[in-house]
Amino acid sequence: MTIAEQIPGTRLTLDLWHPNCWAIEATERTGGGVLAHAIYNSPTTEDRPSSVNGLFTAFGETEAEVERLFDAIRASDRAGELLELQERFGRARNAPGNVVREFFLEYDPDDMVCPTLLENGFVHSAPVRIENGREEWHVGFAGERSGIEDALQTVREQAGAEVSIDSITAADANGRSPRDQRLDTLTTTQRKVFEHARETGYYEWPRGTSTRELADDLDVSKTTLLEHLRKAESKLLDP
Repeated sequence: MTIAEQIPGTRLTLDLWHPNCWAIEATERTGGGVLAHAIYNSPTTEDRPSSVNGLFTAFGETEAEVERLFDAIRASDRAGELLELQERFGRARNAPGNVVREFFLEYDPDDMVCPTLLENGFVHSAPVRIENGREEWHVGFAGERSGIEDALQTVREQAGAEVSIDSITAADANGRSPRDQRLDTLTTTQRKVFEHARETGYYEWPRGTSTRELADDLDVSKTTLLEHLRKAESKLLDP
């Protein structure tokens, strides 16, 4: 059980942008995305370290897409040394993307928004997902629900951030459903295709739409549509 799961109160999914973030800048310019897992301080005699190391996952549809993402990260003046890990940790279905690569990155702790969120009562409960120049945070709020908007406004002012609430649930709802957790393993394209197929009755009997109609709706070829749909189904059905 995570720290956030032990806190009585409210759980939220936040859509967030803040300045001076290498991951936001890199994913805004390229495809693919980043999962932020953990931050490590190097042993130091200083009260506040001049740099920290974070553990991250880069993901994308193809190797080339992830390489372009790495190039954008290395080119950022807000990113230090990038060290790619040679072996994956965990299971492939726990991370989105057809291509998944882990890495450590050194960067300035002053560029982090996490301390500001924590100071205002928001404790993150899952890896932060960064795509298309935005961050997705799953957090628990320790205070009264009525105080959430004021706390978010303080975060906006202190961090110069843009923050909106994507979802909000009571903490006693046992968090996010297994279905939602599995959906998080899909790439953005896979999720878009799967959700559209579900909403238009593709999984009903008799079917409300065909693969050709789905492909036309999404402006892709039938072959591409089926590839994304089958990969999404494989991840969602994998026990």
